Amino acid sequence: MPVIRKPAVAGTFYPADPEILRAEIHHYLGEARSEAPAPKAIIVPHAGYIYSGPVAASAYARLAAARDAIRRVVLLGPSHRVGFRGLATASAEFFRTPLGDIPVDTAATQALLAFPQVRELDQAHELEHSLEVQLPFLQEMLGRFTLVPLVVGDADPDEVAQVLEAVWGGPETLVVISSDLSHYHDYQTARTMDEATSRAIESLSLEALHYENACGRTPLQGLLHLARKHGFHIETVDLRNSGDTAGPRDRVVGYGAYVL
Repeated sequence: MPVIRKPAVAGTFYPADPEILRAEIHHYLGEARSEAPAPKAIIVPHAGYIYSGPVAASAYARLAAARDAIRRVVLLGPSHRVGFRGLATASAEFFRTPLGDIPVDTAATQALLAFPQVRELDQAHELEHSLEVQLPFLQEMLGRFTLVPLVVGDADPDEVAQVLEAVWGGPETLVVISSDLSHYHDYQTARTMDEATSRAIESLSLEALHYENACGRTPLQGLLHLARKHGFHIETVDLRNSGDTAGPRDRVVGYGAYVL
């Protein structure tokens, strides 16, 4: 029997019913339709779809032109529930969502274990939502693809960048970094903070990012480190918060969508 990482937040962060889930994703993608060239990497938020789905769709819509070219997705997100050093792969051979099973690129994940900062840690994946909420969007935007899932714990930017570079690949590989922005400030404070964070991301100023700026700071800094090394450019495509989408404005969470 194959080892399957089963969904932990279906029915809470996003619909558990496949048809309702597809309809919701296509609603968000329809509002964000884009004919821009496909990016090599995207940075997207990971809250419940009602809050961050419209913002995430702004980046996912950019993948339309590469639907048939992308065959592998390298997905990094921060650990919210388990503390550990480095980056964690999983023993799972498939990651399941209500839309079906996604095969893991087990050859890639096994090869990454050669890095001292990478280890297999199923506990880090079991209840983690930062990776899971991205999967239905990927399933709807892409054809058949394999997954390299990495939960990021306490790691230095260069350690994350080393791992990213090892699986960077060519046009067949998409890199996805999962991160929300500021948390639980009033609306105007959040806007000011998130605008500054977006400027730091666009200028590849990884030193300017702290945990209060982005919960996925560590994987995000790794991408910025690699982008700076290779002269890549990052562009903001959407910047909103939960007060703009589906929540009150006294304590909001910030969401940004970016393309590299």
